Amino acid sequence: MTLKLSVIGCGYLGATHAACMSSLGFEVVGIDTDQGKVDLLSKGELPFYEPGLDTLLAAEMKTGRLSFTTDFSAVADADVHFICVGTPQSKDGLAADLTYVKSSVAAIAPHLKEGSLVVGKSTVPVGTAQLLRDQLATSAPQADLAWNPEFLREGFAVEDTLTPNRLVVGVANDRAEEILKEVYKPVIDLGTPWIRADLPTAELVKVAANSFLATKISFINAMAEVCEAAGGDVTVLAKAIGYDPRIGSRFLQAGIGFGGGCLPKDIRAFMARAQELGADQALEFLREIDAINLRARQRVIDVVRADLSEDLTQYKIAVLGATFKPDSDDVRDSPALDIAAQLQAAGAQVVVHDPKGIEPARKRFPNLDYQEKVVDAVKGADAILHLTEWKEYRELDPSVIGQLVKSKFLIDGRNMLDRNMWRAAGWRVHALGRTD
Repeated sequence: MTLKLSVIGCGYLGATHAACMSSLGFEVVGIDTDQGKVDLLSKGELPFYEPGLDTLLAAEMKTGRLSFTTDFSAVADADVHFICVGTPQSKDGLAADLTYVKSSVAAIAPHLKEGSLVVGKSTVPVGTAQLLRDQLATSAPQADLAWNPEFLREGFAVEDTLTPNRLVVGVANDRAEEILKEVYKPVIDLGTPWIRADLPTAELVKVAANSFLATKISFINAMAEVCEAAGGDVTVLAKAIGYDPRIGSRFLQAGIGFGGGCLPKDIRAFMARAQELGADQALEFLREIDAINLRARQRVIDVVRADLSEDLTQYKIAVLGATFKPDSDDVRDSPALDIAAQLQAAGAQVVVHDPKGIEPARKRFPNLDYQEKVVDAVKGADAILHLTEWKEYRELDPSVIGQLVKSKFLIDGRNMLDRNMWRAAGWRVHALGRTD
């Protein structure tokens, strides 16, 4: 008998997981409390941007295997229930807010059938899974709980779900592992590494991975600061150390730092949980990682003021990019949008362009000026800030853009533009971590 699956929470993670599991041949029901989101998904439309997922979702809705609802009783026939809700940073501290995770498990508990398995995919503080498993033992003793952390990269979510570089499952018994092996059999058959862990280790894998990536990004940005002070070139430095197989070249792109809905809040929640466990000294280095990341944003503002004026009230600044990374419409904790907002708060006239992130950005910072076309955003600008590395920005013609601006001054906050080409067109270019 083919397993039937439910997915609780149909945001970025949940919608992706539901569509991908359906594409593997499972009957899947997605549950979300947001009626508007459910209505969109039921029509085969996404409430966010993710390359390739829109096509997959539309195709799977036509198969009849995939459905969405706000009714939690719809999980009653499902065998495996994936918890995919958000765990945002608490409003009053660094810790993760587990409200949605706890309420999701409580909402499905009355409907769980005998032998069903609840599988957490949300990123949670270590110890959460065992707590939820203990609660289920009381509220739904007929069910079990496991943890299966997600490792999705925005812009590659479908690929990372269907062809992941590893599958990690935290289980308390062989039966839970066997059920998850049945769910992921098509993925395992591709040769995907399978890692069985206990519940705490499975929870720690995700936050440890994100902490390592954050460390690597902040390291190269710290080196960028040193390079500027010493007259070096951080891009050459990164290339040189990246050839060392112990280091590798990925995540050594100096710039304005990391953002999004995962890395910033995950490392902060990790620090908070370590303090609760009495292991806070072990993660003290993450405080400096966080500080370096935020300082990278401030460095851009310092460069703007050093070139234009301490008083920015008479200047227009065009910001290219609002999302925290390209191929996404996610503006959560976006360094680009944060810099734009800070410059506006300092008195500058700031105009923002982004291929996909304007509407999400407008909801977060409605007072910023947004333009749908790059040419309209840069018109009359005293400075252009390249802050999200969208492909279309790399393809801009600096000679054409130069005819629209008031001053040919460019800050490349991502070290991705061809400086020689821009300089040949008469531009002054400042790239972070590079002094030539």
